[in-house]
Amino acid sequence: MLDKATNCDVLIIGSGMAGSMLGAILARGGAKVVLVDGVTHPRFAVGESTIPHFLVRLQMLAARYKVPEITTLESIDRVDKEIGTTFGIKRHFAFVSHREGEEPDPRETILAGVPKALYKATHIFRQDSDSYMFHVAIKYGCVPRQNWRVADIDLRDDGVTVTGQNGEVIEARYVVDGSGFRSPIADKLDLRDDPCRFKTSTRSLFTHMVDVPPFDHMVDWPKEQRPPLRWHDGTLHHTFDRGFFWIIPFDNRKKSTNPLCSVGLVLDTRVHPKPADMTPEEEFFSFVDKFPAVKRHFRGARRVREWVSTGRVQYSSKKTVGRRWCLMSHAAGFIDPLFSRGMSNTVEVIDAVAWRILESLKDDDFSEERYEYVERLQQGLLSYNDDLCNTSLLAFPHFKLWDAIFRVWGFSSNYGAMRLSRAQLHYNLNGDDQVYRDLEKAPNTGFWWPDEPETKAMWDAMVETVEKFEVGEVSADDAAERILRMVLDSDLPPAAFGYKDPSNHNLHPTTMDLARFMTWAIKDGPPAARELAAGTVEAMGRAALRRKKIG
Repeated sequence: MLDKATNCDVLIIGSGMAGSMLGAILARGGAKVVLVDGVTHPRFAVGESTIPHFLVRLQMLAARYKVPEITTLESIDRVDKEIGTTFGIKRHFAFVSHREGEEPDPRETILAGVPKALYKATHIFRQDSDSYMFHVAIKYGCVPRQNWRVADIDLRDDGVTVTGQNGEVIEARYVVDGSGFRSPIADKLDLRDDPCRFKTSTRSLFTHMVDVPPFDHMVDWPKEQRPPLRWHDGTLHHTFDRGFFWIIPFDNRKKSTNPLCSVGLVLDTRVHPKPADMTPEEEFFSFVDKFPAVKRHFRGARRVREWVSTGRVQYSSKKTVGRRWCLMSHAAGFIDPLFSRGMSNTVEVIDAVAWRILESLKDDDFSEERYEYVERLQQGLLSYNDDLCNTSLLAFPHFKLWDAIFRVWGFSSNYGAMRLSRAQLHYNLNGDDQVYRDLEKAPNTGFWWPDEPETKAMWDAMVETVEKFEVGEVSADDAAERILRMVLDSDLPPAAFGYKDPSNHNLHPTTMDLARFMTWAIKDGPPAARELAAGTVEAMGRAALRRKKIG
């Protein structure tokens, strides 16, 4: 295998979910791929919560590149069949606001879910998901190198030479670095911004625990003040002044055989600097003890692995693509676990870079210009996520402001996922790859609804308002009122999903609510909503007719 692996078309550094998924796609497309990694599978990783953008992108990747195994991660039913019963279910994003020494107020909670008819999403147990994708990549022809560490990289106009610490030399026509923060290419080319360009400044402590009970048992709230779903059915965040806990259970369904729960604490470094005289566990529980309901939630919980305690988690790069190389997703930069954008951004970048690499191999043209969109995409994804996380952290102590921000993110994200679903439906009908390429033509690259100007203007105004609040130019209440007023005055946020009702913090539409939304959008909605809804219904109708004819 050493002789066969000496020369390849593409060398991918990092065999996590990103590297393995890209490797499977490229190998399926006919490329000779070597997949190297400094450690082995299975291994611990965080980034376990899914969002609709991620799930739809999995469908797109599987269909576009003919790798059906990718859709396994989309559905809890497929996971059970193909991987195992170690994953949890993900039916919602939920947030409970806390103040030191006080019980949480049931009126200061947010739960956002989707109808079960649309998604059967998972809490991804990364140890098993990443190992699964790694072996899918091998199945399609990738040559693996585990425990293989990069010693040196020589990037030339005519090719790439990568030398391992074991002395092996691999010659490649193109190299993708999907290794994360410790990127060999970023180090070689001195690509990291110093200081990092992002506004968000957080650090994190995290581990896996057992004996973390459902939060539903920790609060004695009347039925009418409880959300329509169990807190334990999804990704729960306990938010407080410039920080939050995450709780991602893998044991929240009957079929689960995994007792673990992913637990983390994220802290704004501008308010919560790292202490010099506490262990990570001591610091974690010092914050747990500040909030009575959180303290009950972790009473009796035990870690099963050592804590990871980071410095600032944000990092950025001056550029992410060059001639014959690409920093992919987490090698390019990172913002924060909040909103679970990491895996979603990763699969979007995979989609953008994969077909370009396959065409470069065919044409023997690896010019940087070919990858200009990938550069704009990665920087845009990071910038918009930076605005989202930074404004949210600033708003956490002020529920009205935080709730208003969440509504802007929520409805724009709903439409963004719908835009992708419509494209996928049309591809399934005609198999024309142009429908995917047309998605790249939107003006606001990296924004989740990139081709709708009113939403983009609302987003920019929201960010500006929160930053004025940060420096004291407006109060939290005034900032909240300005942002909420934009939501209420706009025709775009769907009333059927609850966005127009300031007293409703359970944004969990039923299947009937979804039908009401589609009817409204097609008959009375603004042009952007009408176009998305009508295009989706048309594609669904054509697909149903096709199935009927085939049947």
